[in-house]
Amino acid sequence: MTKEKKSFLEKFLDFVEKGGNKLPHPFTLFWILCLIIIVISAIAAKSGASVTYTALDRKTMEIKETTLEIKSLLNAAGIRYIFSSMVGNFTGFAPLGTVLVALIGIGVCEKSGLMGATMRKVVNATPKRALTAMVVLAGVMSNIASDAGYVVLVPLGALIFLSFGRHPLAGLAAAFAGVSGGFSANLLLSTTDPLLSGITTEAARILRPDYFVNPASNYYFMFASTFILTVLGTYITDKIIEPRLGKYEGDEIPDTNDLTDIERKGLRAAGITVVIFIALMLFLILPENAILKVDGNLKEWTSKGLVPTLMMFFLFPGLVYGKVVGTIKNDKDAAKMMGSAMATMGGYLALVFAAAQFVAYFNYTHLGTFIAVKGAEFLESIGLTGVPLIILFVLVSAFINLFMGSASAKWAIMAPVFVPMLMRLGYSPEFTQLAYRVGDSSTNIITPLMSYFAMIVAFTQKYDKNAGIGTLISLMLPYSICFLIGWSIFLVIWFITGLPIGIEGAINFVL
Repeated sequence: MTKEKKSFLEKFLDFVEKGGNKLPHPFTLFWILCLIIIVISAIAAKSGASVTYTALDRKTMEIKETTLEIKSLLNAAGIRYIFSSMVGNFTGFAPLGTVLVALIGIGVCEKSGLMGATMRKVVNATPKRALTAMVVLAGVMSNIASDAGYVVLVPLGALIFLSFGRHPLAGLAAAFAGVSGGFSANLLLSTTDPLLSGITTEAARILRPDYFVNPASNYYFMFASTFILTVLGTYITDKIIEPRLGKYEGDEIPDTNDLTDIERKGLRAAGITVVIFIALMLFLILPENAILKVDGNLKEWTSKGLVPTLMMFFLFPGLVYGKVVGTIKNDKDAAKMMGSAMATMGGYLALVFAAAQFVAYFNYTHLGTFIAVKGAEFLESIGLTGVPLIILFVLVSAFINLFMGSASAKWAIMAPVFVPMLMRLGYSPEFTQLAYRVGDSSTNIITPLMSYFAMIVAFTQKYDKNAGIGTLISLMLPYSICFLIGWSIFLVIWFITGLPIGIEGAINFVL
C-alpha cells in the first residue's frame, strides 16, 4: 500500500509542530523565555535604549508624550521586582480568576450529566454538514460576552466534535479561531467597540478637537466580516486541520444514544431554570434604574460581574438537572463535583504560574512598548499611500500583536501616531481603527502573549497528552494566515467600493 504524498502545507505544519514540540514542556519554555527577557532587558538597559512616543493616557483620556527607558531585571530594582511581584503576577493574571470561577458552574453542569445530555441532544438535532460552521460562528459571536468564549466555547467545541465522532482538536481549533481570530467581528456590537472608539476619538482630536467616533462606526464591515470568517474558518477546519489530524484514537468517546425519559425530564427542568435565570438577569440589567447599573450603565457588571453570571448560568441548571436525574442527592454531591472540576486544572495552574511571570516581565521591562513604537515609526517613515499603505498597516498591527496582548493597550500607543497621520492622507479615524482591528485579531491565535494561550494549551493536552506549544501553533497557523489574507482582501475590496463601514463611519476624510 502506497503512502499518500503530503502537500507542502502539511509538511510545513508538521515541521512547525515537531519543531515546536521538541522545545521543552510549555511550563519550562515560559521560564526560558523569562530568562531571555531578563538578559535582553539588562543588555538594552545597559546600552541606554529608550523610546519616546505620543500616546493616550487611558485614565485621564489625554494625549501625552511619554519617554520610557528599557528597565533591567538584573539590577537591584529588577531583582527586587522578580521576588516581590511573583505572587501578585500569578494571582492577578487575568484569565486565572475567570477560568476558576466559571469552572465551578461548568463542573457541576458536566459532572451532573447535563453537558453530556445536551451534547447528545445537539448531535441528534444538528445537521452534520452545518456543525463546523455552527462552532466557528458561535465563537465569533461569543465576544459579545467579552472573554467568556475562551472559557466556555473552546472546550465545548472539542466536546461537540467528539460527540459527532470527529476529532476533538479540530473542534477546539474551530472554536478558538472563531473566539480569538474573529474577536473584532460580530453580528452585534460588543464590549470592544466602545473601548476602541473612545481611544480613536481622543487620537482624532489631535487634529480636530470636536471629533467624535461612534462606537458603531465599524459595524457594517464587522457584520459582513462575521460571515467571511465563518466561511474561512469552516473551510480550513474541514479541508486542512481535520484531515491532517486523522482519526481520533482517544478513550473519551461520548455516548451518543437517544436520551432516556428521565434525561428528557431533566433537560426540560434545566431549560425552565435557564429561562427563569435569564428573566431574572434581564430584570437586573434592563430597567432604567436596574440594580446592576451604576450611573445608568452596565460597565461595572460587564467588566466584573459577567463571569459570576456565567458561572451561575451553568451552575443552577446543572443542580436542577442532577437533582431530577439523581446524580445530585444532596449538597455534598454538588460540592464534590465542584472540587472534581477544580482538580482537573492542576496542570493549568502550574502553566499559568510561569506564563504570568513571562507576561509581567515583558510589561515591566517596556520591551513590548519599545517594539510597538518602533514598528509604528517604521510604517510612518515609509510614506506609502492607498492600498499598499492599508495592507502594510494591517501587517504591522498583526506583527505588533505578537508582542503586546492587549488590544486597547496597543491601540492607545498606535492611535495617536496613525490616526492623525492617516487623517492628513485623507482616511477617516474610523477606517484606521478598522484596519487595526483586522490585523490585531488575525494573529491572536498564534501568540503565547495572548493571556488565554496557556489555558488553550492545557485544553489541548486533554486530548493529546504530548501536545505542546508547537501542536497548538501548528493547529492555528492556517487560520491565522488565511484570516489575515482573506480579511485584508475583503478590507481592500470594501475600500475600493467606498461603502460606509458603519454608522457614521466613512472611509474618506477631509481635514
